[in-house]
Amino acid sequence: MSKWGEKKAIFRYEAPWTIYSMNWSVRADQPFRLALGSFIEEYGNKVQLVSLASDWVDAWGDFVCSYTLQHPYPATKIMWIPDPQGIHPDLLATSGDYLRVWRFPIGAATLDLEPRLECLLNHNNTRFCSPLTSFDWNNSDPYILATSSSDTTCTIWALETRQVLGQVSGHRHMHLSSHNKEVYDIAFGEGRDVFASVGADGSLRLFDLRRLDRNTIVYQEPQRRPLLRLAWNKQDFNYVATLAMDSTEVAVLDLRMPRSPVARLNRHGACVNGLTWAPHSAGLICTASDDCQAFIWDIQQTSCAVEDPILTYTAKGEINNVQWSASQPDWIAICYKNFLELLRV
Repeated sequence: MSKWGEKKAIFRYEAPWTIYSMNWSVRADQPFRLALGSFIEEYGNKVQLVSLASDWVDAWGDFVCSYTLQHPYPATKIMWIPDPQGIHPDLLATSGDYLRVWRFPIGAATLDLEPRLECLLNHNNTRFCSPLTSFDWNNSDPYILATSSSDTTCTIWALETRQVLGQVSGHRHMHLSSHNKEVYDIAFGEGRDVFASVGADGSLRLFDLRRLDRNTIVYQEPQRRPLLRLAWNKQDFNYVATLAMDSTEVAVLDLRMPRSPVARLNRHGACVNGLTWAPHSAGLICTASDDCQAFIWDIQQTSCAVEDPILTYTAKGEINNVQWSASQPDWIAICYKNFLELLRV
């Protein structure tokens, strides 16, 4: 087990507030651009767009904050449109009271333009809303998003029409009410049709957009503790990782035999808050915890009796989020207190 930071680069950004949500841009022409969401215990919150400045000789300098968006309530999740080639509009989505999609200006001719709110989506069809706990963007079709809510529903959205997708082939209003308690996270799997969700009932469920009238419980937390996070291995969709509330352990599941985890990552000394798979390797996953540590594990070298992570990093505070860059796979971002750190793997 080696320590992070030995002969490795670390970049740090200090925000004016506690950072809660955070994610990388996936565009190849924006390699070190991230969006950060505040955690302020009042209605008025913020989302900042930050990036590393370059001196044009392949050397990266300080962080620059390009935009600050006003955001009601803390953003529970932030994601950029999955568009590495930059073919589509430059969109950023946030979840909170509603699902908000923001459009950012692209190109030198738009430097004086401000980002604008492209749309605001409410699955309740009223002026009232249940908090959105999370969402995901479909990698196969970037105009499809899925949200999870505290009112037990998951909703699939068609971004172009701003309608709820009842079926892949058409539009009709349909909610998926399979969890009988709050749904805390949702993630698309391979292709445009398969997705999974986890929630307060302690179950991980699989769905298919072509048959929304059914779902499969592939894992039930043994003590029925709520499952808070879900992450699909984008290099091998047979593997899904999840974590339970107040748990020091991450369970890695093989969906070909999902009832019992193929690996239990249990070396953290406090509850785990985040997990992210490597975008370039099927065996690597990073976890982060209230013990101020981020671990990288190689699950292809382990069994259920997990030994130690292959790489560790100790921050100066409890880590509440971790994201592995899809466009820069040598870099991982973590946030703790009001700090964002980029760590070279």
